[in-house]
Amino acid sequence: MDRFGFIHEKLEIKILILFVLSRLPHPVGLSDLTDMVMCDDGITYFEFIQALSELLETEHVNEEDDLYTISLKGIKNGSITESSLPYSVRHKAERNIMRLSRILNRSAMIKTDSVPRKEGGYIVHLSLADGIGEMISLSVLAGNEGQAKDMEKHFYKNAEGLYNEIMRLLLDE
Repeated sequence: MDRFGFIHEKLEIKILILFVLSRLPHPVGLSDLTDMVMCDDGITYFEFIQALSELLETEHVNEEDDLYTISLKGIKNGSITESSLPYSVRHKAERNIMRLSRILNRSAMIKTDSVPRKEGGYIVHLSLADGIGEMISLSVLAGNEGQAKDMEKHFYKNAEGLYNEIMRLLLDE
């Protein structure tokens, strides 16, 4: 079966993986990395996994806690070879990278955690930063673990809106 797309060789896939990882602001999981690299119809998932595995073996890419980053060796070798990627593939990958970078940057600014109390219930710690420092930090008592997890999930989903609402309530005369 003929595959369409510009990338067909394992070396090209490796270059694309290094290209993507060198532009991401934070470590990335396998599913997000897969989404970024599978931007060309010439790449199959199995070829991608094999290329990533070889980059890990040669220490061009690091994996820690199921998150991937580019190594110094990968940055050096990737920067030398990335110009060989077809323009359309680079352009598509950069658009995907920008989208994921916004998500990763937001995730890095929102922290949630819950800790059980010996008296019962959970203390839920929620915070939102702006990239320079913490904008708000809040600790709330939850009645049980499910409620604590719900608070964490809702804060993560609506952190900016909750911050704005709290500021409105605090500053409203």
